[in-house]
Amino acid sequence: MVIVMSPGATDDDIAHVVERVESVGGEAFVSKGVVRTIIGLVGDIESFHHLNLRTLRGVADVRRISDPYKLVSRQHHPDRSTVWVGPSGRQVPIGPGSFTFIAGPCAIETAEQTVEAARMAQSAGATILRGGAFKPRTSPYAFQGIGAAGLKILAGVREATGMPVVTEVVDARDIEIVAEHVDMLQVGTRNMANFGLLQAVGEAGKPVLLKRGMSSTIEEWLMAAEYIAQRGNLDVVLCERGIRTFEPATRNTLDISAVPVVQAASHLPIIVDPSHAAGRKDLVVPLTRAAIAVGSDGVIVDVHPNPETALCDGPQALLGTELRELAQAVRRLPPMVDRVDARELIR
Repeated sequence: MVIVMSPGATDDDIAHVVERVESVGGEAFVSKGVVRTIIGLVGDIESFHHLNLRTLRGVADVRRISDPYKLVSRQHHPDRSTVWVGPSGRQVPIGPGSFTFIAGPCAIETAEQTVEAARMAQSAGATILRGGAFKPRTSPYAFQGIGAAGLKILAGVREATGMPVVTEVVDARDIEIVAEHVDMLQVGTRNMANFGLLQAVGEAGKPVLLKRGMSSTIEEWLMAAEYIAQRGNLDVVLCERGIRTFEPATRNTLDISAVPVVQAASHLPIIVDPSHAAGRKDLVVPLTRAAIAVGSDGVIVDVHPNPETALCDGPQALLGTELRELAQAVRRLPPMVDRVDARELIR
């Protein structure tokens, strides 16, 4: 069951609702969105009915949700949500009606490499900078990122370019320091089912980019988003980055159908990562075109000034001709599917 509070509901109104729910042994999870607050209820449905929750001050509606993911479902939130990333004056939208281009190096190596990649991304039309300071890798011997030093580089490049920054957090103990330096927290594919981390980022007060697990179903993915929402954060953006199949021709198999399926099931925005899906730079532009055509709210792409020397995922990083082709695609194609360039909507 979900309680939808009215836009004018006060903190006292919300606290009173929570108190009433807890008085009959229920649990109430408060999630605050841009316009209104949603309260998810766990407990005995019949007991909740006896509370006459609709009559409480500040309550707009009470809905029984059949989906297992209550807070991120469109059953109680029929209009799709927009998540705003960045400080006031530089807030970039991700959601319906706009198309958001996120780009940058997969891994932060040096300040010079990061600022050069950021300038490349920005000149191609990107509005948000991605870059990994902490890199969870399959092999313990592979480059793991430069950690806190990378966060400081990202913060400096953000000030130099004006671009909001997203980076991955891999350990709940690092959330505080990561959140101090960036505008959006990423949970990567390997941590999609790390429920303690999901709950922790839900309490961090920052928008979250949640990548799909490499072998997860869409329902499992949405349930992971529910862990974040249940801790009070509805500012979640989903990212389809390819799933593991039997096909070895690409690094992963991009599930392009996930975009409309998710948009029908959830109000959360969804973007596509063609770089990690393909693992090959020659496929990034075609997959980006497909993502735009199917209605994705944006893409996140790897760029690097020297891909041949990149410490992580060089074969999929764009430069030169490929980046120019990508810039053309993200400029020309979104208007054909009634999307506005996110640069025009920054507030």
